[in-house]
Amino acid sequence: MTAFPDSAAWISACADDASLAAWTGDWSVCFAIAAGEQRFVFRFEGGRIASGTGTPAFTVRAPASVWDKFLQPVPPRHHHGLFAMHYRVPDFGIDGETLAFMQYVHVVRRVLEIGKWLALGHALPVPVTLAPQGERRATPSVRAGYVPVTAQGQTYQVYYEAAGTGRDVLCMHTAGSDCRQFHGLMADPRIVEGHRLVAFDLPWHGKSMPPEGAIPGSWRLNTELYVALIMGFAAAAGLDKPIALGASMSGEICLELAYRHPEAFTGIIACEACEKIERRQTSWAAHPVVNQSLFVPEWIRALSAPQSPSAYQEAIAWHYAQGGPAVFFGDIAFYSGDWDMRDRVGRIDTNRVPLFMLTGEYDYSCTVEMSEATAAKIPGVRFRPMAGIGHFPFAENPRLFAEYLLPVLGALG
Repeated sequence: MTAFPDSAAWISACADDASLAAWTGDWSVCFAIAAGEQRFVFRFEGGRIASGTGTPAFTVRAPASVWDKFLQPVPPRHHHGLFAMHYRVPDFGIDGETLAFMQYVHVVRRVLEIGKWLALGHALPVPVTLAPQGERRATPSVRAGYVPVTAQGQTYQVYYEAAGTGRDVLCMHTAGSDCRQFHGLMADPRIVEGHRLVAFDLPWHGKSMPPEGAIPGSWRLNTELYVALIMGFAAAAGLDKPIALGASMSGEICLELAYRHPEAFTGIIACEACEKIERRQTSWAAHPVVNQSLFVPEWIRALSAPQSPSAYQEAIAWHYAQGGPAVFFGDIAFYSGDWDMRDRVGRIDTNRVPLFMLTGEYDYSCTVEMSEATAAKIPGVRFRPMAGIGHFPFAENPRLFAEYLLPVLGALG
């Protein structure tokens, strides 16, 4: 079994770590990490790790057998990050002050990364991320602009980017993010030589500003508004019976589009989607004493597969750090609240629009099993799990995702 390093070596490495040093400031916290009978205490004063003991505000605990899986170079699914284990590993737990954990989860995550780096026998310093490095983010050549979209009596100026030529593909970003998630696909000549990818920022996201006079923090997405915005954008941008592509909340809305507007699309590709998602809303994403720009990227970080290139994983985290007040929270109001297709999903008619469902192995929010169970209720749907991919397929590993996407695009013509 792989085990954490001894306490002195771990604390020393934390003291010399560049990432923790960058977060130095007027804050203090003490927490513990428990591995079976072992207990490691980390005390920060003035934003720096300090010597001596303290009283932990919270303890992150799991049996040694669970930490052994976490410490593997490529952990098995649901053991590759804090919130993945919190959601899907019954023996993992967080005891003590939940608020303090949520405030300092970025620090806990980094301390665990340092411990893992040492446990695997690597030399210091610890890299900024333990994800695979070496692949640079691709930079696409895009055409950009704005179109007015009216939905539910409100007109929004909606920003979009487009790349490629051929059949239109309507690309829809995940909750709290924006159209930059599609830059990897837009830079792939295998895709853009025969398809025109068109991605847009929902209102309040990216470069699509809130309407004048809107109250910061008031954004709330629901099914009716989401459908109206998508159909309004497709019309305003002049898309010609596009292929719809989405993941996570935009994967859910793909199922809704297949049900409501099958005639409007050449095909629909719903990634990381199922009929109902539970337990993904979190009050901490809009809490006044939790730093949203630090917390939200941690909340979504372990949704990516550990094999996905660091350049893309860190870009996802950066996009989420840039979200406006409660925008992510407002999207999850749809994703894990308003959205519920359990009474309708079986009535999707794939004779009217081809429907494909793809779900990543490492997605702990919408698991492969959840997607497969939904697909089993839809006659004619084509479902495929994706090995080595998580919740953000087109954003976290676009080259690997393209291997799954290209056959689907080929089938749709």
